[in-house]
Amino acid sequence: MSVNQSNQSGVLKRWLQAIVPGIITAAVVFGPSKMTITSKMGAEYGNSLLWVIVVPILFMAVYTAMAARIGRASSQSLLTLVRLKWGRLAAWIIGGGVFLVTTSFQAGNAVGAGIAMAELTHTPVAIWIVFFSAASIALLFFNAFYRVLEKVMVAIIVLMLMSFIATCAVVKPQFSLILEGLKPAIPVGSLPLIIAFMASAFSLVGALYQSYLVQEKARTLKLDNRSVEDKSLTGILLLGVMSACVMVCAASVLYPQDLRIESAADMGRSLEPLFGNFATGLFLVGLLGAAVSSLIGNATVGGTLLNDALGKGARMDTKGVKIYIALVMIAGASIALLFGKLPLELIVFAQRVTIFIVPAIGVAIYAVGNDRSIMGDLVNGQWSRVMGLLGLLLVFLLAIVNFRQLFF
Repeated sequence: MSVNQSNQSGVLKRWLQAIVPGIITAAVVFGPSKMTITSKMGAEYGNSLLWVIVVPILFMAVYTAMAARIGRASSQSLLTLVRLKWGRLAAWIIGGGVFLVTTSFQAGNAVGAGIAMAELTHTPVAIWIVFFSAASIALLFFNAFYRVLEKVMVAIIVLMLMSFIATCAVVKPQFSLILEGLKPAIPVGSLPLIIAFMASAFSLVGALYQSYLVQEKARTLKLDNRSVEDKSLTGILLLGVMSACVMVCAASVLYPQDLRIESAADMGRSLEPLFGNFATGLFLVGLLGAAVSSLIGNATVGGTLLNDALGKGARMDTKGVKIYIALVMIAGASIALLFGKLPLELIVFAQRVTIFIVPAIGVAIYAVGNDRSIMGDLVNGQWSRVMGLLGLLLVFLLAIVNFRQLFF
């Protein structure tokens, strides 16, 4: 191999290593609930809400990059920095709140994985709920847990991306309608779906976790945190592309027939009459990837942050973190097997916790990112400050709307 080829290989390897934390964050955020909301938007309003994807993806990119810089700037975890700035209670509220939310939504991820595989194989859902939950817990027993997590998540994201792009190619959407959908418009009755999508796509829990992924990457590579490059934008753009693909598919197939769907699996079934098992299988493979990635990633976020909130550290190879991750997975599988879905009471509970936790996370990331004594030369620049402030306003607006819906 020539010196030039060796240098190119080294550059490619560094780039691939740099995009992995962002890809994991995208995999955590893009779950069955996101697919359901996006499918409903396309099925009920065609391509007219495509522009909605751009707004939360933009703010998600800003906050994910901000959290990544925090992970690079400090040797201490983000919740440790929160504890030092505002006290132990503040760190516990954020970490404990995230644990409760992830545990509450884990059942939906387990059901999503079970339904997707059951539809593909025509077998009982319960078998696959147990299988995927057990397999996810088994991952924890690998010594190099983070390395295994990286490989699994990257493979799943590639699988999802290929599945959704291929499905789009099969349904042959009209390009002119896609362009038309990028013009901002709010069709009558679409506001609840717009709010739901923005709240789920602009995931500050996922952004917060980016700081942990960057630090875990540094430990894995035995590097100083500042030496770890971060290309989180790539992962967040993939999140936007996958969301757009699902919406375009629903807009091309379901909207002209005025079909309604209640879950992402309904979207897969709806493709079969027109395109046969091929397109249905492609979409269900994507749904399976989304469900499994969230099944693993969601639990990892909840377990890691709770352990760190309790002051026991955030290393993924520690016993405490693995116990809490397994607890989230077991709770989700148990609820899924008992109820067959995520119970309405748990959805309401998770939403109530989220109302108060998400704004707190946003304030914490923004405040630490603006603190020059912590960040040094990685402190937020003018663009990040302005966009970060606008993102905070959006988060508080969504929280107020959610609060009114739940309590009034």
